[in-house]
Amino acid sequence: MKNISKNITYNEATRSNTATRKGIYNNPTPGQLKAMVNVAKKVFQPAREHFNLPILITSFFRSIRLNGLIGGSRTSQHCLGEAMDIKATKGFTNKELFFYIKNNLDFDQLIWEFGDEKNPDWIHVSYKLNHPNRKQVKRAIKSNGRVYYPPFESK
Repeated sequence: MKNISKNITYNEATRSNTATRKGIYNNPTPGQLKAMVNVAKKVFQPAREHFNLPILITSFFRSIRLNGLIGGSRTSQHCLGEAMDIKATKGFTNKELFFYIKNNLDFDQLIWEFGDEKNPDWIHVSYKLNHPNRKQVKRAIKSNGRVYYPPFESK
């Protein structure tokens, strides 16, 4: 199978320990694959080239069945191939990666996932294939056992 981008293999983009453990088919349709190539081209590769360091993908494509099993949103852009969860590696921080994307790239949603005021635990970023991108910047916060997504406010 061909790579999604210069620095993302197909296996890396569809890998899921839960899918493997549960025997779930987690391969995209041609349309979902096109969306995956697009988000990689528009967001991942420019960030990868800017930092010139690896970026860890913790979640990319999720089949609807897999997404339901892990408790993902029913409207998750991961199921469309339009979203990825990423983390910085040695040499830069998640915060630096978040602000690089926020200030330099087009995107649909950019979410500071949990963590604290200094650094998110990871970053969710999406890019729509066939619709205008909304440039929504949010923060994931857990409160009383629920997750909320208020607008991101830089302090």
